[in-house]
Parts: sequence; structure tokens; C-alpha cells
Amino acid sequence: MGVRGLQGFVGSSCPHVCAAVDLRELAERHRSERPGCAPTVVVDAMCCLRYWYTPESWVCGGQWKEYFCVLRDFVGTFAAAGIKLVFFFDGTVEQDKREEWVRRRLKNSREIARVFQYVKAHGQQPSRSMFLIPSGLALFTRFALKALGQDTRCTLQEADREVAAYGLRNACLGVLGEDTDYLVYDTCPYFSISELCLDSLTTVMLCRQRLCASLGLGLPDLPLLACLLGNDIVPQGMFEAFRYRCLSAHAAGSEGCDRRGGVVLAVADHIAKVLRSHRGEKKLEEMLPLGPNKALFYKAMASYLLPGQKSPWISQKPKAVTTLDKQEVPGSSDPECKQEVPVSSDTESKQDIPMNIEPETKQPVTMVSDPEILQVARAHHVQADSYLVYNVMTSGEVECSNTLEDALDQALPSQAFVYRPVRQRVYSLLLADGRGGPGSCPPVREWFVYAGNPLRHPDLVRPLPMTVPGGTPSLKQLWLSREPGAQARRVDTLFACLDLSSCREELQALESPFRALCCLLVYLFVQVDTLGLEDLHAFIAQALCLQGKSAGQLAGLQLDHIDPRAVQLGSLLVRGLTTLVLVNSACGFPWEASELVPWAVFDGKLFHEKYLQSEKGCPAEALVEQNRSRLTQFHHLKSVVCKACLTEDRRIVSRQLWRPHPTGRWGRQGPGSRRTSSGHSRSGQGQHWGDQGPGNRQQEPDPWRRHAPSSGWSN
Repeated sequence: MGVRGLQGFVGSSCPHVCAAVDLRELAERHRSERPGCAPTVVVDAMCCLRYWYTPESWVCGGQWKEYFCVLRDFVGTFAAAGIKLVFFFDGTVEQDKREEWVRRRLKNSREIARVFQYVKAHGQQPSRSMFLIPSGLALFTRFALKALGQDTRCTLQEADREVAAYGLRNACLGVLGEDTDYLVYDTCPYFSISELCLDSLTTVMLCRQRLCASLGLGLPDLPLLACLLGNDIVPQGMFEAFRYRCLSAHAAGSEGCDRRGGVVLAVADHIAKVLRSHRGEKKLEEMLPLGPNKALFYKAMASYLLPGQKSPWISQKPKAVTTLDKQEVPGSSDPECKQEVPVSSDTESKQDIPMNIEPETKQPVTMVSDPEILQVARAHHVQADSYLVYNVMTSGEVECSNTLEDALDQALPSQAFVYRPVRQRVYSLLLADGRGGPGSCPPVREWFVYAGNPLRHPDLVRPLPMTVPGGTPSLKQLWLSREPGAQARRVDTLFACLDLSSCREELQALESPFRALCCLLVYLFVQVDTLGLEDLHAFIAQALCLQGKSAGQLAGLQLDHIDPRAVQLGSLLVRGLTTLVLVNSACGFPWEASELVPWAVFDGKLFHEKYLQSEKGCPAEALVEQNRSRLTQFHHLKSVVCKACLTEDRRIVSRQLWRPHPTGRWGRQGPGSRRTSSGHSRSGQGQHWGDQGPGNRQQEPDPWRRHAPSSGWSN
């Protein structure tokens, strides 16, 4: 994340760049200097997730009630000091950063494999040194902050630029995050989240002026330095040889600096002494080994320039959208300011940027052409109300990060495949509007992490037809209509996306928040035959017991041991909740967001406790902790789920009856089966997940093939 090597250099070789600050004192000074203007800290929320997630347990699927309390305390502390917070979340992965995104996801996959190895060997959660944030944490942090009344936004590009632009435009107190890119942006002060002491509201400010003084550079030189050192856009090896030559030349005249710090100093010295001296005589690409990457390099430098800022290293003024390598490069998503790189006033640099393709203005290409619908989707996206909908409708590309899944357990499928049929129906709803049906829609490019996927290419996933009673409504009917019956149509469409229309009445009649949970459980148990009655008991019992437990009580729970299968089941359920958020967003929000958040229906450690009890054969009375009211609810919810599954020809039985676990078979085969194992929806137009492996184009499903999960994971 950020500029490679810069964080280590500041910490080891340039510590005076870091200065301790008291945010309360800074806020008081801000109020005295700007009466009537509330001191504001703009937060790069993605950088803060690890800082916020302090519950001891993390491997079981997330301690969501505890986490919500942590966030409540965080925002309450700032509010008590009179400091306003504005939170920004990444809304997409930019194409230029896809390679870096893939590298991190593959690294996380290796870390997850080690976590499961540890759990199997020791029966316990690994130490914090192996910590991985629970699945869905970024999405549900947005929902938690909004529930706490915070100004929460989702970006139309990666967050760092929008955070920096907001901080500069609004004269914010500072940016709170953990990304050395904020040392490069010429914006408001940069505060470290990792050094924040919440009790005293003190932290460390990283001063870019001090950094420049130490390196002999000016603020406008920092973007060039960042690109030469390497960042999320410039490939890691692009300037490796150049940095080595700089280091060799610099080492001859310096001593006492480690190699990592030496590289930063050497490149900065080269900029100050060599590149500056020839800037008026030669173009930058003549002094650097840019080769075929020069357009990418200049774009990376320009990405650090905020509206109204200039660079002595870039002389041309690109228009809002530049075509590079036949890809659309969007300008700033800020509606008040278009991205631009102004012409430098430096008379020594009047050369044009040496791009292979001339800049040209183009309208962004989207998958949906209705401007009114796109405007609504954009508004919900920016306001952090929806999930993936705007990405599907504009770029036709979505991604999902790592999930705690055991690659060696073939009896449980990856969430990427379990919920794919739901996503396919959502794609049909979003993209087939006005097209004449899903068959005319292009496939959606999915970057989903699962075992065996090298992420060299996206999976091409085609929309899947669905049946809504009374016909599929248009997006305008779902999103904009206020007519009587509109809400019922939204609910009908939601159940159709889950392919649960036949059980709609019974499930819709359940009280909140158990309605959403039971819908999810019916879907899961119909899809995955390796789930048994013990699993259902554990899911229902923990949801009921959760209602009467405080965050402190949940924190105090102690588990005898950790079961790797229960670890994966916890993550599978939470990913199901994120899928419900997608469905609810696409259908016009028929359900309240409060029904879909995990702290309402799930606690990882509590689920684990109930799972272990259920596996031992504990009766329902023990699972609900001898509470008569809960016992009545338990039997009612279990009955609704089991009956709904029976209507789909799925009878839930005890896992004790068919142990050992079946290997490789996670959905039933047979005539009329509509689950992902056979590749068929009820309409017979589904697609087997094994036929949509990494980078494969769409293929017709073979209803006679029987697939083990491993067949879909080899490339």
C-alpha cells in the first residue's frame, strides 16, 4: 500500500518527519482561526479496519456486536472533542491497480492456508500475528457508521485521491489513515491511525515538508519520487535497474544508511542533482528508462495532483478522460471538480507529455444506458447505501476479496460458487432492463477469490433468467415507483433473486431480524447438501441467544476448541449476508438495512459454541440456554426453514446419519435439481460452476456431468 519503502525509510532513517500531536489542541486552534467552521478529520476507512477490529476472536467469523461497540466508542470520542469525522471507503478497484490487488489476494490466500493448518494442528485460534480481518468487514463497517449517524461515503475510484481532494477542498484538520501516498499528496496534514491513542486523542503527524527538507526536494517533486520508488500503479520491477544504478552512485559518496533507506535517498538525490539540471533541455522520458510504460508512468504521476495543482514534471493539460491502451481512464469522481493536470508555469518545461495516443474526451462507456437509473445507482453508491450495483451497471466488473475458506475441505464449497446463482439473477435484473432478456446481456467479469483461482483473468459470468410473479418489473418500477403495490413488487423480486418465490409468504411473515436469516438459511441448505440438521440448529440457536447478550458477555465466552469446519461455516454465512445486501440494493431496498447486518443475527464465537454443542448432540433446550421463549422460537424457525427446503425437494437430516462426510459432493444431482451442483436453475438455464473457471468464456452446461469441487479449481 502506498509508496514502496517510504514508510520504513521514515521510521528508521528520518524519524523527525513524525511529530506527536494532540488532536484536541489542534481542533481548538482550528475553531479559533475559523469561527463557525467545525474542525473535520477525513478518514480513509479502509486503512483503519485493522485498528478498529480489536475483539480478541477473529477466526470464527467476526465478533460483530463487540465491533459495533468499538466503532461507537471511536466516533463518540471524536464527537466529544467537537471533531467531525467524514469516512471514505473504496468503491472499486481501478484497472491500473488490478495487478497489485491480485498480488495481495494471492498473498492472503497463502496466509489463510496457514491459519487452517494451525487450527487443525492446535484446535485453537492463531495469535494476532496471523490476524486476518473477518469477511465482509469493510461493507458492514459502512453500515455501522451510517447507523451511528456518521457522514459515510463510497468512492467511484480508490479512496486515497478522493480523501486527499476532500481534505484540501474543505481545509480539514487532517487525513487519518495509514498510507504513505498521503505523504505525497499536497493536501491537509496526515495523521497516523496506527499511532492513535483514543483516550488522549494523540497521534503522530507525518510532515511532508520535513520529508522534503531531508531529501532535498520540493513538494512538487514527491509524485515523481513516489513513481520511481514504485507504488500501486507503477509495477514493482519497472525501475528496479534504475534504482540500483542510483544506489550504486549514491553509495560511493555516503555512509551509515541501510539499503532500503539508501534507495530512497539515492533516488531523491538523482532527482535533485541530475533530473532537475536537465529538465529544460530534455524530456523526462529521455532521462528515464520509461520504454513502453511511459503513458502509465505519467498517469501515475498525474494521479497525485489534486484539482488546481501543478507539476514541473508534467507540462500537458490532459482532458477529463484519457484513452490509454484502449482503456477508459475516468477523471475525478468529485462532481465539483474534474481531474486535470494544469500546464506548468515553469518556462523550462514546455514539452508535451510523450503519449502514444493523443488525449481525447469520451463519454464513459456503461452497461446501462438509462441516465436516470444510472444517476440513482450512483447516488446510492456514493452514499454507501448499496453494494456492487453501480459497478455492475457501469463497468460490468465486480470483485470480492478473500474469505476464510479451507482449500483442502472439498465437502464445503467456496462462497464464490454458492452465491453465484443469486448474483447471476441480480445481473439479469440490472442489465436486462430494456434489452429484451438476459440472453442479450454481456457477461459480468467477476474477480472472486477461491481455491485454485490464479486470478490471471476474471470469470465471465452470464446473467441468469428468473421468474417474478406477475413478470419482472423494470428498474424504474423498483427504484422510483411510489404507487400502491410497489413495495410488494420489490419483495417479490427479492425472493425471485433468491429463487425462493414458492416460500415467500411463510418467510416474509417472520419477524425481523430472523426473516433475512431464515431466507439465507433456506437458500444455503437447498444449495449445499453437506449441511445437516446440526448446522441448522447451531445457526438458529446462536441467532436467538444473541438477542439477549451484551458485547461484554460475548467477549467473555470461552471455547473448548476451534473446529475448522465451523470456521468456514461462519464466513459462509457472513458472505451470505453481503449477498443479501446486494439483492436488497438491486430490488429497491424492500428490507431495512438493520435486518441484514451481522450484529443483528450472528456472532462468530457464539455460533462456534452452539456448533460444538450441537455436534455433541445437545438438545434444543440446552442450545437455547433453557429459555422457554427462545425454545418456542427455535422450533418455529426450524419448522419454517425445514418446510421451505422440502418444497425445494431438500430434506434436512442429521449429519450423523451419513458420516463420514461425502467428499467432493456438495449439491444433489438428479432430475429437476436446480442447484449449482447440477448446473441448472429451475428454468434449466443455469450454469455449472466448474464451467466458469478462471478466465473461461461461457460454456453450455452438461447436465450429465458430475463434478467434485476440485474439478473447478484446477486451471
